[in-house]
Amino acid sequence: MASVSRLSRRKDASRWPRMSSTFWAVVLLTALLVLYCGQLAAGTCEIVTLDRDSSQPRRTIARQTARCACKKGQIAGTTRARPACVDAGIVRKKQWCEMVPCLEDEGCDLLVNKSGWTCTQPGGRVKTTTVS
Repeated sequence: MASVSRLSRRKDASRWPRMSSTFWAVVLLTALLVLYCGQLAAGTCEIVTLDRDSSQPRRTIARQTARCACKKGQIAGTTRARPACVDAGIVRKKQWCEMVPCLEDEGCDLLVNKSGWTCTQPGGRVKTTTVS
């Protein structure tokens, strides 16, 4: 105990190293930037992975993984061929075309077993999306 009180009375001893206020401001801003950049804004999504398989002729299989920060009552879905937060009721009822998953000039049709949807382009090309 005696050594602790003797140390605290010394003028050249301190518990924290003395740094300039600029140094601490930079440290604080860096920490805030790291925290902010690691999180998505509410109601937004980003694509994390995108894999394409074109090994079969005239057919491309694409799989993507998205990370979403959806608001209450929303769930990750697809709008205009991009990941988006959509009303959870659409997914629960499997009414996929209600989330407007196709591009503007494409038509949307549900698959017979409601396991996904197709987007049909004016030229007749069909894109099929299934939900797993």
